[in-house]
Amino acid sequence: MVGFPKREMLKRATTALIFRLGGKNLFALAGRRNGGKSQEVAMNWKGVMPAITTCFSSSLGIDHGFMVEHCRWLLDNGCTGVVALGSLGEGATLSVAEKQDVLRTCVKAVQGRGSVVASISALTTAETVVSAKAAAELGCDGLMVLPPYVYKGDWREMKAHVAAVFNATPLSCMLYNNPVAYGTDFLPEQIQELAAEYENLAAVKESSTDARRVSAIRALLGRRLEISVGVDDAVLEAIGVGATGWVAGLANALPRESVELFKCGINGESEKAFELYRWFLPLLRMDTVPNFVQLIKLVQAEVGMGNSRVRAPRLELVGDELEQTRRTIRNALDSRPQSFRQYALPNRR
Repeated sequence: MVGFPKREMLKRATTALIFRLGGKNLFALAGRRNGGKSQEVAMNWKGVMPAITTCFSSSLGIDHGFMVEHCRWLLDNGCTGVVALGSLGEGATLSVAEKQDVLRTCVKAVQGRGSVVASISALTTAETVVSAKAAAELGCDGLMVLPPYVYKGDWREMKAHVAAVFNATPLSCMLYNNPVAYGTDFLPEQIQELAAEYENLAAVKESSTDARRVSAIRALLGRRLEISVGVDDAVLEAIGVGATGWVAGLANALPRESVELFKCGINGESEKAFELYRWFLPLLRMDTVPNFVQLIKLVQAEVGMGNSRVRAPRLELVGDELEQTRRTIRNALDSRPQSFRQYALPNRR
C-alpha cells in the first residue's frame, strides 16, 4: 500500500465521511491531485473514456513514458478520462505491482484534467477488495467493477462479490456487464436492486451487445445511473435509447473521430453521425472479436500512437491475417472524412 502525507490521509478520511453522510447524492466524491494541490470533484461518467491499452517495450515491460503521452493525447482530443487495466489493457497479464504502477502513471498523466478509472477484477473477492482500496489510495477517481475471473456464480454470489467492492471505498463505481466475455449477466432488475442498495454505484457499462438492455435499464431506473456503451460498433444504437457515455476501444487510436461520433449521436445530428459511422464501422468492429487487443494495438501502430506488442498468451498477428488487417486499417485512414483532414495523425504530421 502506498503511503501518503498526513494532509492527504486527512483528505481521504474526510472523503469517506462525506460518502457515508452524503444523503441522496448520486456521485461519490473522489480525491484528485492537480499541480500538487488536492481538490474534491464529482466523478464524471459521461462522454468518451477509452479503455486504454497497456503499452509494452521490446522486452515486454510497461512503457510508462509512452502511457503518460498517450493519456494526455487522448484528453487533448476530447476524451473525458481513461479506464485502465481492463481486458483491452491486458490487466490479467499484469502483476499486482504492475497494475499499481499503471494506475500511478495514469493519475500522474491526467493531473485532474479528466477522470482515471481503475478496472477491478481478480479471481477472488478478497483480491478485488485489496485492488479497490489500492486504487483509491493511488488517487483514482472511480472504479469499474467486474465479476470474478473464471467462476460464474449465481446472482446471490455475484451480488455479494460486487457489493464487497462497492463497500471497500467511497469511490464512485461503474458496474461492468459483459456476459459475452465473462459469462455473468447482470440483468436490468438486478442492476436496479444494486442501485437501490449502494449509493456509490453511479454507472453501468453495458456490453451485452443488445441495445435493448440500455432502454430496459432506463425504464427501471430513469436517470439514477449513467449508462455507458461498451461495444464500439453499437454506440449510436445505445445512445439512441439512453446511453450517456462510451467506454471505447478504437478511441485509443482515433480519439477525435470517436468523440465527434459520440457528440453527433448525443446531439441528434443523425445525418452527420451516420456518415461518420459508416466510415468508422470496419475499424469499430475490431472491438468485438476475440483478438480485439491485437487489432486495436495494430491500429494504434498504424496511426503512430503505440505499437502492436502484446503479452502471452496473446500473440501478434502474422501472415495473411496481418496483411489483410493492415489493408483494412490503411483503407480507412486513407478515406477519413474531409472534416478530419485538417488535423494530422501522429505518423502523418
